[in-house]
Amino acid sequence: MWRPLPTLPGPILSTGVFDSEDSTVSDSSMTSGHTRTLQVAMFATGCSGIVAEYVLSTLATYLLGNAIFQWSIVMSMMLFSMGVGSRVSRSFRNHLLDTFIIIEFSLSLFCAASGAIVFGFAAWTEARIFIIYSLALVVGLFIGMEIPLATRINSDYQALRSNISAVMEMDYFGSLLGGLLFAFLLLPFLGLTYTPLVLGSINFAVAGFLFLRFKHLVRSRRLITVLFALVLLVLMVLAVAVRPIVRYGEQKKYKDLVVLSRQTQFQKIVMTRWKQWYWLYINGDEQFSTYDEERYHEPLVHPAMELALNPERILVLGGGDGLAVREILKHKIVKRITLVDIDGVMTDLAQHHPLFTAINQGAMNDPRVTVLNMDASSFLDSDDGLYNVIFIDLPDPDSMDLMHLYAQGFYRDLLKRLARGGMVVTQASSPYFAKKAFLCIKKTMEAAGLVTLPYHNQVPTLGEWGWILGTSEGDITGERLKTAASRLEFNDIKTRFLNPDAMKAMVLFGKGLFDTGDADAIKINTISNPVLLQYYQEGSWGVY
Repeated sequence: MWRPLPTLPGPILSTGVFDSEDSTVSDSSMTSGHTRTLQVAMFATGCSGIVAEYVLSTLATYLLGNAIFQWSIVMSMMLFSMGVGSRVSRSFRNHLLDTFIIIEFSLSLFCAASGAIVFGFAAWTEARIFIIYSLALVVGLFIGMEIPLATRINSDYQALRSNISAVMEMDYFGSLLGGLLFAFLLLPFLGLTYTPLVLGSINFAVAGFLFLRFKHLVRSRRLITVLFALVLLVLMVLAVAVRPIVRYGEQKKYKDLVVLSRQTQFQKIVMTRWKQWYWLYINGDEQFSTYDEERYHEPLVHPAMELALNPERILVLGGGDGLAVREILKHKIVKRITLVDIDGVMTDLAQHHPLFTAINQGAMNDPRVTVLNMDASSFLDSDDGLYNVIFIDLPDPDSMDLMHLYAQGFYRDLLKRLARGGMVVTQASSPYFAKKAFLCIKKTMEAAGLVTLPYHNQVPTLGEWGWILGTSEGDITGERLKTAASRLEFNDIKTRFLNPDAMKAMVLFGKGLFDTGDADAIKINTISNPVLLQYYQEGSWGVY
Protein backbone atom coordinates (compact mmCIF):
# COMPACT_ATOMS: atom_id res chain seq x y z
CA MET A 1 0.00 0.00 0.00
CA TRP A 2 1.25 3.49 -0.84
CA ARG A 3 2.39 5.64 2.05
CA PRO A 4 3.60 9.26 1.86
CA LEU A 5 7.29 9.82 2.47
CA PRO A 6 8.02 11.37 5.86
CA THR A 7 9.00 15.02 5.90
CA LEU A 8 12.55 15.57 7.14
CA PRO A 9 12.76 17.87 10.15
CA GLY A 10 14.37 21.23 9.65
CA PRO A 11 17.60 20.58 11.57
CA ILE A 12 18.31 17.41 9.60
CA LEU A 13 17.80 19.26 6.30
CA SER A 14 19.94 22.12 7.44
CA THR A 15 23.02 20.00 8.07
CA GLY A 16 23.28 19.26 4.38
CA VAL A 17 22.11 22.56 2.98
CA PHE A 18 24.74 24.72 1.24
CA ASP A 19 27.43 22.11 1.91
CA SER A 20 27.51 20.16 -1.34
CA GLU A 21 25.91 20.07 -4.72
CA ASP A 22 24.04 16.83 -3.95
CA SER A 23 21.35 18.11 -1.60
CA THR A 24 17.62 17.65 -2.17
CA VAL A 25 14.61 19.81 -1.47
CA SER A 26 12.30 18.68 1.26
CA ASP A 27 10.61 21.70 2.82
CA SER A 28 8.67 24.08 0.59
CA SER A 29 8.57 26.83 3.20
CA MET A 30 12.35 26.83 3.47
CA THR A 31 12.60 26.67 -0.31
CA SER A 32 10.93 30.02 -0.88
CA GLY A 33 12.73 31.69 2.03
CA HIS A 34 16.21 30.64 1.02
CA THR A 35 15.54 31.38 -2.64
CA ARG A 36 14.41 34.93 -1.87
CA THR A 37 17.47 35.47 0.31
CA LEU A 38 19.83 34.32 -2.41
CA GLN A 39 18.02 36.40 -5.02
CA VAL A 40 18.41 39.54 -2.91
CA ALA A 41 22.09 38.72 -2.47
CA MET A 42 22.60 38.26 -6.22
CA PHE A 43 20.77 41.50 -6.96
CA ALA A 44 23.13 43.35 -4.62
CA THR A 45 26.26 41.65 -5.94
CA GLY A 46 25.15 42.30 -9.52
CA CYS A 47 24.80 45.96 -8.63
CA SER A 48 28.24 46.15 -7.02
CA GLY A 49 29.91 44.01 -9.70
CA ILE A 50 29.06 46.30 -12.59
CA VAL A 51 30.04 49.37 -10.56
CA ALA A 52 33.41 47.72 -9.80
CA GLU A 53 34.04 47.41 -13.54
CA TYR A 54 33.06 51.03 -14.14
CA VAL A 55 35.20 52.32 -11.25
CA LEU A 56 38.35 50.58 -12.46
CA SER A 57 37.72 51.67 -16.07
CA THR A 58 37.25 55.27 -14.95
CA LEU A 59 40.37 55.13 -12.79
CA ALA A 60 42.35 53.82 -15.76
CA THR A 61 40.99 56.58 -17.99
CA TYR A 62 41.75 59.34 -15.51
CA LEU A 63 45.28 58.21 -14.64
CA LEU A 64 46.36 56.69 -17.96
CA GLY A 65 44.28 58.57 -20.56
CA ASN A 66 42.75 57.26 -23.80
CA ALA A 67 39.20 56.50 -22.59
CA ILE A 68 38.20 54.07 -25.35
CA PHE A 69 41.35 51.99 -25.01
CA GLN A 70 41.23 51.86 -21.21
CA TRP A 71 37.53 51.02 -20.97
CA SER A 72 37.94 48.34 -23.63
CA ILE A 73 41.00 46.77 -22.01
CA VAL A 74 39.83 46.93 -18.39
CA MET A 75 36.35 45.60 -19.18
CA SER A 76 37.80 42.85 -21.38
CA MET A 77 40.31 41.84 -18.72
CA MET A 78 37.61 41.72 -16.07
CA LEU A 79 35.32 39.62 -18.25
CA PHE A 80 38.19 37.25 -19.02
CA SER A 81 39.02 37.03 -15.32
CA MET A 82 35.35 36.39 -14.54
CA GLY A 83 35.52 33.41 -16.90
CA VAL A 84 38.57 32.15 -15.04
CA GLY A 85 36.71 32.66 -11.76
CA SER A 86 33.79 30.63 -13.04
CA ARG A 87 36.14 27.80 -13.90
CA VAL A 88 37.92 28.02 -10.54
CA SER A 89 34.56 27.73 -8.77
CA ARG A 90 34.38 24.11 -9.93
CA SER A 91 37.07 23.19 -7.43
CA PHE A 92 34.81 24.11 -4.51
CA ARG A 93 32.71 21.01 -3.82
CA ASN A 94 31.76 21.43 -0.17
CA HIS A 95 30.87 24.23 2.22
CA LEU A 96 29.58 26.39 -0.62
CA LEU A 97 27.93 28.95 1.64
CA ASP A 98 31.17 29.47 3.56
CA THR A 99 33.04 29.92 0.29
CA PHE A 100 30.48 32.41 -1.05
CA ILE A 101 30.65 34.51 2.13
CA ILE A 102 34.47 34.54 2.11
CA ILE A 103 34.45 35.64 -1.55
CA GLU A 104 32.09 38.50 -0.71
CA PHE A 105 34.34 39.63 2.13
CA SER A 106 37.34 39.48 -0.23
CA LEU A 107 35.50 41.53 -2.83
CA SER A 108 34.58 44.03 -0.15
CA LEU A 109 38.24 44.52 0.73
CA PHE A 110 39.55 44.86 -2.83
CA CYS A 111 36.68 47.03 -4.08
CA ALA A 112 36.63 49.39 -1.11
CA ALA A 113 40.39 49.85 -1.17
CA SER A 114 40.75 50.11 -4.97
CA GLY A 115 40.73 53.91 -5.08
CA ALA A 116 43.17 54.23 -2.18
CA ILE A 117 45.44 51.54 -3.66
CA VAL A 118 45.57 53.10 -7.11
CA PHE A 119 46.03 56.71 -5.99
CA GLY A 120 48.38 55.69 -3.18
CA PHE A 121 50.73 53.76 -5.47
CA ALA A 122 50.36 56.36 -8.22
CA ALA A 123 52.09 58.82 -5.92
CA TRP A 124 55.20 56.66 -5.74
CA THR A 125 55.42 54.70 -8.96
CA GLU A 126 54.75 55.12 -12.65
CA ALA A 127 53.54 51.50 -12.85
CA ARG A 128 49.91 52.61 -12.60
CA ILE A 129 48.90 50.43 -15.50
CA PHE A 130 50.15 47.30 -13.69
CA ILE A 131 48.30 48.22 -10.49
CA ILE A 132 44.97 48.95 -12.19
CA TYR A 133 45.08 45.93 -14.48
CA SER A 134 46.05 43.65 -11.57
CA LEU A 135 43.09 44.91 -9.56
CA ALA A 136 40.83 44.33 -12.56
CA LEU A 137 41.99 40.71 -12.79
CA VAL A 138 41.61 40.04 -9.06
CA VAL A 139 38.18 41.67 -8.74
CA GLY A 140 37.00 39.96 -11.94
CA LEU A 141 38.18 36.59 -10.57
CA PHE A 142 36.03 36.93 -7.45
CA ILE A 143 33.03 38.26 -9.35
CA GLY A 144 33.25 35.29 -11.71
CA MET A 145 32.89 32.87 -8.80
CA GLU A 146 29.68 34.45 -7.50
CA ILE A 147 27.08 33.26 -10.03
CA PRO A 148 28.24 29.62 -10.31
CA LEU A 149 28.37 29.27 -6.53
CA ALA A 150 25.02 30.99 -6.02
CA THR A 151 23.46 28.76 -8.69
CA ARG A 152 24.76 25.60 -7.03
CA ILE A 153 23.61 26.78 -3.60
CA ASN A 154 20.19 27.64 -4.97
CA SER A 155 19.90 24.22 -6.63
CA ASP A 156 18.89 22.92 -3.18
CA TYR A 157 15.68 24.90 -3.52
CA GLN A 158 14.83 25.32 -7.17
CA ALA A 159 14.75 23.12 -10.22
CA LEU A 160 17.48 23.70 -12.81
CA ARG A 161 15.07 25.33 -15.27
CA SER A 162 14.14 28.15 -12.92
CA ASN A 163 17.29 28.17 -10.80
CA ILE A 164 19.72 29.45 -13.42
CA SER A 165 17.27 32.00 -14.81
CA ALA A 166 16.44 33.30 -11.32
CA VAL A 167 20.07 33.80 -10.32
CA MET A 168 21.06 35.38 -13.64
CA GLU A 169 17.92 37.52 -13.70
CA MET A 170 18.63 39.11 -10.34
CA ASP A 171 22.30 39.61 -11.19
CA TYR A 172 21.41 41.41 -14.43
CA PHE A 173 18.69 43.49 -12.79
CA GLY A 174 21.20 44.52 -10.14
CA SER A 175 23.64 45.49 -12.91
CA LEU A 176 21.08 47.89 -14.35
CA LEU A 177 20.62 49.57 -10.99
CA GLY A 178 24.39 49.69 -10.51
CA GLY A 179 24.91 51.37 -13.87
CA LEU A 180 22.26 54.00 -13.14
CA LEU A 181 23.62 54.68 -9.67
CA PHE A 182 27.17 55.01 -10.99
CA ALA A 183 26.22 57.42 -13.78
CA PHE A 184 23.74 59.64 -11.94
CA LEU A 185 24.66 59.44 -8.25
CA LEU A 186 27.90 57.74 -7.26
CA LEU A 187 30.40 59.22 -9.72
CA PRO A 188 28.99 62.79 -9.82
CA PHE A 189 28.54 63.13 -6.04
CA LEU A 190 30.99 60.70 -4.44
CA GLY A 191 33.61 60.59 -7.18
CA LEU A 192 36.48 58.14 -7.26
CA THR A 193 37.12 58.81 -3.58
CA TYR A 194 34.05 57.33 -1.91
CA THR A 195 32.38 55.31 -4.68
CA PRO A 196 34.78 52.36 -4.16
CA LEU A 197 34.03 52.51 -0.43
CA VAL A 198 30.27 52.33 -1.06
CA LEU A 199 30.91 49.48 -3.46
CA GLY A 200 32.88 47.52 -0.88
CA SER A 201 30.19 48.18 1.70
CA ILE A 202 27.60 46.49 -0.52
CA ASN A 203 29.66 43.30 -0.70
CA PHE A 204 30.28 43.50 3.05
CA ALA A 205 26.56 43.87 3.70
CA VAL A 206 25.78 40.83 1.52
CA ALA A 207 28.41 38.70 3.27
CA GLY A 208 27.33 39.88 6.71
CA PHE A 209 23.65 39.32 5.96
CA LEU A 210 24.21 35.78 4.72
CA PHE A 211 26.45 34.99 7.67
CA LEU A 212 23.96 36.23 10.25
CA ARG A 213 20.94 34.79 8.41
CA PHE A 214 22.47 31.32 8.03
CA LYS A 215 24.96 31.30 10.89
CA HIS A 216 23.76 27.87 12.03
CA LEU A 217 24.72 26.46 8.62
CA VAL A 218 28.18 28.00 8.43
CA ARG A 219 30.99 25.56 9.13
CA SER A 220 33.93 28.01 9.36
CA ARG A 221 32.29 30.30 11.88
CA ARG A 222 35.48 31.37 13.62
CA LEU A 223 37.26 32.23 10.38
CA ILE A 224 34.30 34.16 9.01
CA THR A 225 33.78 35.97 12.30
CA VAL A 226 37.40 37.14 12.17
CA LEU A 227 36.94 38.18 8.52
CA PHE A 228 33.77 40.07 9.44
CA ALA A 229 35.60 42.04 12.12
CA LEU A 230 38.68 42.61 9.94
CA VAL A 231 36.77 43.87 6.91
CA LEU A 232 34.58 46.10 9.07
CA LEU A 233 37.71 47.60 10.63
CA VAL A 234 39.25 48.22 7.18
CA LEU A 235 36.07 49.91 5.95
CA MET A 236 36.03 52.17 8.99
CA VAL A 237 39.69 53.10 8.52
CA LEU A 238 39.15 53.76 4.80
CA ALA A 239 36.17 56.00 5.55
CA VAL A 240 38.59 58.30 7.39
CA ALA A 241 41.81 57.80 5.41
CA VAL A 242 40.71 57.44 1.78
CA ARG A 243 40.19 61.14 1.12
CA PRO A 244 43.71 62.29 2.09
CA ILE A 245 45.20 59.28 0.26
CA VAL A 246 43.33 60.12 -2.94
CA ARG A 247 44.18 63.81 -2.61
CA TYR A 248 47.85 63.01 -2.14
CA GLY A 249 47.91 60.65 -5.11
CA GLU A 250 46.03 63.13 -7.27
CA GLN A 251 48.38 65.94 -6.27
CA LYS A 252 51.35 63.85 -7.40
CA LYS A 253 49.75 63.60 -10.84
CA TYR A 254 50.15 67.36 -11.31
CA LYS A 255 53.31 69.43 -11.03
CA ASP A 256 51.53 72.32 -9.33
CA LEU A 257 49.29 72.70 -6.31
CA VAL A 258 45.76 71.37 -6.82
CA VAL A 259 43.36 74.09 -5.66
CA LEU A 260 40.11 72.66 -7.03
CA SER A 261 38.95 69.16 -7.91
CA ARG A 262 35.49 68.09 -9.07
CA GLN A 263 34.33 64.76 -10.46
CA THR A 264 31.21 65.27 -12.55
CA GLN A 265 28.92 62.95 -14.41
CA PHE A 266 30.96 63.63 -17.55
CA GLN A 267 34.52 64.48 -16.60
CA LYS A 268 37.13 65.21 -13.95
CA ILE A 269 37.77 68.94 -13.48
CA VAL A 270 41.00 69.98 -11.79
CA MET A 271 42.52 73.42 -11.35
CA THR A 272 46.12 73.92 -10.21
CA ARG A 273 48.15 76.97 -9.24
CA TRP A 274 51.79 77.96 -9.72
CA LYS A 275 52.72 81.35 -8.33
CA GLN A 276 49.94 83.68 -9.52
CA TRP A 277 48.88 81.56 -12.51
CA TYR A 278 46.21 78.88 -12.77
CA TRP A 279 45.82 75.83 -15.00
CA LEU A 280 42.55 74.08 -15.84
CA TYR A 281 42.59 70.35 -16.64
CA ILE A 282 39.75 68.14 -17.82
CA ASN A 283 40.37 64.41 -17.49
CA GLY A 284 44.04 65.21 -17.03
CA ASP A 285 44.34 67.25 -20.25
CA GLU A 286 45.23 70.93 -20.05
CA GLN A 287 42.47 73.27 -21.21
CA PHE A 288 44.08 76.62 -20.50
CA SER A 289 46.56 78.45 -18.32
CA THR A 290 46.08 82.00 -17.17
CA TYR A 291 49.75 82.44 -18.05
CA ASP A 292 48.92 82.57 -21.78
CA GLU A 293 45.24 81.76 -22.34
CA GLU A 294 44.75 84.99 -24.30
CA ARG A 295 46.89 83.47 -27.07
CA TYR A 296 44.15 80.85 -27.45
CA HIS A 297 40.90 82.67 -26.73
CA GLU A 298 41.60 85.91 -28.60
CA PRO A 299 42.39 84.10 -31.90
CA LEU A 300 39.39 81.85 -31.34
CA VAL A 301 36.94 84.74 -30.98
CA HIS A 302 37.97 88.02 -32.57
CA PRO A 303 38.74 87.10 -36.21
CA ALA A 304 35.30 85.52 -36.64
CA MET A 305 33.59 88.42 -34.84
CA GLU A 306 35.33 90.96 -37.07
CA LEU A 307 34.63 89.09 -40.31
CA ALA A 308 30.96 88.29 -39.62
CA LEU A 309 28.13 90.53 -40.79
CA ASN A 310 26.34 92.13 -37.80
CA PRO A 311 27.54 89.68 -35.09
CA GLU A 312 24.64 90.28 -32.74
CA ARG A 313 23.49 86.71 -32.01
CA ILE A 314 26.21 84.32 -30.93
CA LEU A 315 26.22 80.58 -30.29
CA VAL A 316 29.01 78.98 -28.24
CA LEU A 317 29.20 75.18 -28.20
CA GLY A 318 31.38 74.13 -25.29
CA GLY A 319 33.45 76.86 -23.64
CA GLY A 320 31.85 76.23 -20.26
CA ASP A 321 34.69 78.02 -18.48
CA GLY A 322 33.41 81.35 -19.82
CA LEU A 323 36.67 82.64 -21.26
CA ALA A 324 35.42 82.68 -24.85
CA VAL A 325 32.28 84.49 -23.66
CA ARG A 326 34.51 87.07 -21.94
CA GLU A 327 36.15 87.86 -25.29
CA ILE A 328 32.84 87.90 -27.20
CA LEU A 329 31.39 90.49 -24.81
CA LYS A 330 34.16 92.91 -25.76
CA HIS A 331 32.16 93.51 -28.96
CA LYS A 332 29.48 96.03 -28.06
CA ILE A 333 27.27 94.96 -30.95
CA VAL A 334 26.50 91.63 -29.25
CA LYS A 335 22.88 91.32 -28.13
CA ARG A 336 22.55 87.65 -27.21
CA ILE A 337 24.91 84.76 -26.45
CA THR A 338 23.67 81.20 -26.14
CA LEU A 339 26.22 78.90 -24.54
CA VAL A 340 25.66 75.14 -24.74
CA ASP A 341 27.85 72.95 -22.54
CA ILE A 342 26.92 69.44 -21.50
CA ASP A 343 28.42 69.70 -18.02
CA GLY A 344 26.36 71.71 -15.57
CA VAL A 345 29.09 71.54 -12.93
CA MET A 346 31.52 73.25 -15.30
CA THR A 347 29.16 76.11 -16.12
CA ASP A 348 28.16 76.47 -12.47
CA LEU A 349 31.82 76.87 -11.51
CA ALA A 350 32.23 79.47 -14.27
CA GLN A 351 29.25 81.40 -12.94
CA HIS A 352 29.86 81.21 -9.20
CA HIS A 353 33.34 80.01 -8.19
CA PRO A 354 35.57 83.00 -7.38
CA LEU A 355 38.58 81.51 -9.22
CA PHE A 356 36.61 81.19 -12.44
CA THR A 357 34.69 84.46 -12.15
CA ALA A 358 37.97 86.30 -11.64
CA ILE A 359 39.43 84.74 -14.78
CA ASN A 360 36.36 85.16 -16.99
CA GLN A 361 35.55 88.55 -15.44
CA GLY A 362 32.02 87.48 -14.56
CA ALA A 363 31.13 87.03 -18.21
CA MET A 364 28.85 84.05 -17.57
CA ASN A 365 26.60 86.21 -15.40
CA ASP A 366 26.04 88.86 -18.06
CA PRO A 367 22.27 89.22 -18.75
CA ARG A 368 22.91 88.69 -22.46
CA VAL A 369 24.22 85.17 -21.78
CA THR A 370 21.93 82.13 -21.70
CA VAL A 371 23.48 78.87 -20.49
CA LEU A 372 22.06 75.50 -21.56
CA ASN A 373 23.42 72.20 -20.28
CA MET A 374 22.98 69.66 -23.03
CA ASP A 375 24.82 67.90 -25.83
CA ALA A 376 25.72 70.30 -28.65
CA SER A 377 24.38 68.01 -31.35
CA SER A 378 21.08 67.53 -29.50
CA PHE A 379 20.78 71.29 -29.15
CA LEU A 380 21.14 71.79 -32.91
CA ASP A 381 18.45 69.17 -33.52
CA SER A 382 16.00 70.98 -31.25
CA ASP A 383 16.91 74.60 -31.97
CA ASP A 384 15.58 76.64 -34.91
CA GLY A 385 17.43 79.90 -34.26
CA LEU A 386 19.86 81.67 -36.57
CA TYR A 387 23.24 82.93 -35.38
CA ASN A 388 25.72 85.37 -36.82
CA VAL A 389 28.74 83.60 -35.32
CA ILE A 390 29.06 80.05 -34.00
CA PHE A 391 32.06 79.14 -31.85
CA ILE A 392 32.98 75.49 -31.27
CA ASP A 393 35.18 75.44 -28.18
CA LEU A 394 35.08 71.73 -27.43
CA PRO A 395 37.76 69.43 -25.99
CA ASP A 396 40.19 67.79 -28.37
CA PRO A 397 38.78 64.87 -30.42
CA ASP A 398 40.53 62.27 -28.27
CA SER A 399 37.57 60.00 -27.49
CA MET A 400 34.77 58.34 -29.41
CA ASP A 401 32.03 60.23 -27.58
CA LEU A 402 33.27 63.47 -29.21
CA MET A 403 33.41 62.18 -32.77
CA HIS A 404 29.84 63.21 -33.63
CA LEU A 405 30.77 66.81 -32.75
CA TYR A 406 33.53 66.83 -35.37
CA ALA A 407 31.60 64.94 -38.05
CA GLN A 408 30.40 66.09 -41.46
CA GLY A 409 26.74 65.86 -40.41
CA PHE A 410 27.38 68.12 -37.42
CA TYR A 411 28.92 70.83 -39.62
CA ARG A 412 25.96 70.57 -42.00
CA ASP A 413 23.64 71.20 -39.06
CA LEU A 414 25.71 74.26 -38.18
CA LEU A 415 25.24 75.63 -41.67
CA LYS A 416 21.49 75.57 -41.15
CA ARG A 417 21.93 77.81 -38.10
CA LEU A 418 24.17 80.40 -39.78
CA ALA A 419 22.55 83.73 -40.63
CA ARG A 420 23.48 85.62 -43.78
CA GLY A 421 27.13 86.67 -43.59
CA GLY A 422 27.67 84.34 -40.64
CA MET A 423 30.90 82.69 -39.54
CA VAL A 424 31.67 79.44 -37.74
CA VAL A 425 35.00 78.72 -36.10
CA THR A 426 36.27 75.66 -34.29
CA GLN A 427 39.37 74.85 -32.32
CA ALA A 428 41.05 72.17 -34.39
CA SER A 429 43.83 70.75 -32.22
CA SER A 430 47.47 71.23 -33.24
CA PRO A 431 48.58 71.49 -36.86
CA TYR A 432 52.06 70.59 -35.66
CA PHE A 433 51.56 67.72 -33.19
CA ALA A 434 48.45 66.29 -34.88
CA LYS A 435 48.71 67.41 -38.50
CA LYS A 436 46.40 64.73 -39.87
CA ALA A 437 43.70 65.53 -37.32
CA PHE A 438 43.92 69.24 -38.19
CA LEU A 439 43.65 68.52 -41.92
CA CYS A 440 40.78 66.10 -41.31
CA ILE A 441 38.72 68.74 -39.51
CA LYS A 442 39.39 71.22 -42.33
CA LYS A 443 38.46 68.71 -45.03
CA THR A 444 35.33 67.61 -43.15
CA MET A 445 34.10 71.20 -42.81
CA GLU A 446 34.66 71.75 -46.53
CA ALA A 447 32.77 68.55 -47.35
CA ALA A 448 29.84 69.96 -45.35
CA GLY A 449 29.73 73.03 -47.61
CA LEU A 450 31.91 75.53 -45.76
CA VAL A 451 34.65 77.64 -47.28
CA THR A 452 37.48 77.42 -44.76
CA LEU A 453 40.39 79.44 -43.46
CA PRO A 454 42.92 77.56 -41.30
CA TYR A 455 45.08 79.58 -38.93
CA HIS A 456 47.36 78.90 -36.00
CA ASN A 457 49.26 80.40 -33.10
CA GLN A 458 51.94 79.42 -30.62
CA VAL A 459 50.50 79.02 -27.12
CA PRO A 460 53.49 78.38 -24.84
CA THR A 461 51.74 76.08 -22.37
CA LEU A 462 49.85 74.17 -25.08
CA GLY A 463 52.25 74.29 -28.02
CA GLU A 464 51.36 75.15 -31.61
CA TRP A 465 47.57 75.36 -31.82
CA GLY A 466 45.13 75.73 -34.67
CA TRP A 467 41.63 76.90 -35.56
CA ILE A 468 39.53 76.65 -38.69
CA LEU A 469 37.12 79.40 -39.65
CA GLY A 470 34.36 78.71 -42.13
CA THR A 471 31.56 80.45 -43.99
CA SER A 472 29.20 79.67 -46.83
CA GLU A 473 28.56 83.26 -47.81
CA GLY A 474 28.18 84.07 -51.53
CA ASP A 475 31.07 83.49 -53.89
CA ILE A 476 33.77 83.90 -51.26
CA THR A 477 36.83 81.70 -51.62
CA GLY A 478 39.48 80.56 -49.19
CA GLU A 479 41.97 83.05 -50.61
CA ARG A 480 39.56 85.97 -50.28
CA LEU A 481 38.82 84.90 -46.71
CA LYS A 482 42.55 84.76 -46.00
CA THR A 483 43.07 88.22 -47.47
CA ALA A 484 40.21 89.67 -45.43
CA ALA A 485 41.54 88.12 -42.22
CA SER A 486 45.07 89.38 -42.79
CA ARG A 487 43.73 92.95 -43.07
CA LEU A 488 41.91 92.94 -39.73
CA GLU A 489 42.93 95.80 -37.41
CA PHE A 490 41.13 95.05 -34.08
CA ASN A 491 41.23 98.77 -33.30
CA ASP A 492 38.04 98.80 -31.24
CA ILE A 493 38.82 95.68 -29.20
CA LYS A 494 40.94 95.62 -26.07
CA THR A 495 43.28 92.66 -26.49
CA ARG A 496 46.37 91.46 -24.65
CA PHE A 497 47.98 89.66 -27.57
CA LEU A 498 46.11 89.97 -30.84
CA ASN A 499 47.06 92.76 -33.27
CA PRO A 500 47.27 93.14 -37.08
CA ASP A 501 50.79 91.70 -37.29
CA ALA A 502 49.84 88.67 -35.20
CA MET A 503 46.81 88.07 -37.42
CA LYS A 504 48.93 88.20 -40.57
CA ALA A 505 51.31 85.64 -39.09
CA MET A 506 48.49 83.32 -37.96
CA VAL A 507 47.06 82.79 -41.46
CA LEU A 508 50.47 81.84 -42.87
CA PHE A 509 51.91 78.34 -42.71
CA GLY A 510 55.37 77.10 -43.58
CA LYS A 511 56.23 74.08 -45.65
CA GLY A 512 55.00 70.64 -44.79
CA LEU A 513 51.31 71.08 -43.98
CA PHE A 514 49.39 71.69 -47.20
CA ASP A 515 52.05 71.09 -49.83
CA THR A 516 52.40 67.33 -49.34
CA GLY A 517 50.38 64.33 -50.42
CA ASP A 518 49.08 63.90 -46.87
CA ALA A 519 46.26 66.40 -47.39
CA ASP A 520 44.88 64.50 -50.39
CA ALA A 521 45.01 61.19 -48.52
CA ILE A 522 43.08 62.49 -45.51
CA LYS A 523 39.54 61.10 -45.19
CA ILE A 524 36.40 62.94 -44.12
CA ASN A 525 35.24 62.33 -40.56
CA THR A 526 31.71 60.92 -40.34
CA ILE A 527 29.70 59.25 -37.60
CA SER A 528 29.87 55.95 -39.48
CA ASN A 529 33.61 56.31 -40.14
CA PRO A 530 35.20 58.31 -37.29
CA VAL A 531 38.71 58.47 -38.74
CA LEU A 532 39.52 61.65 -36.81
CA LEU A 533 40.11 59.69 -33.61
CA GLN A 534 42.79 57.60 -35.29
CA TYR A 535 44.43 60.68 -36.80
CA TYR A 536 44.47 62.38 -33.42
CA GLN A 537 45.94 59.38 -31.63
CA GLU A 538 48.65 59.09 -34.27
CA GLY A 539 49.84 62.58 -33.35
CA SER A 540 53.27 63.14 -31.86
CA TRP A 541 51.97 64.50 -28.55
CA GLY A 542 54.76 62.91 -26.56
CA VAL A 543 57.26 65.26 -28.17
CA TYR A 544 55.88 68.29 -26.31
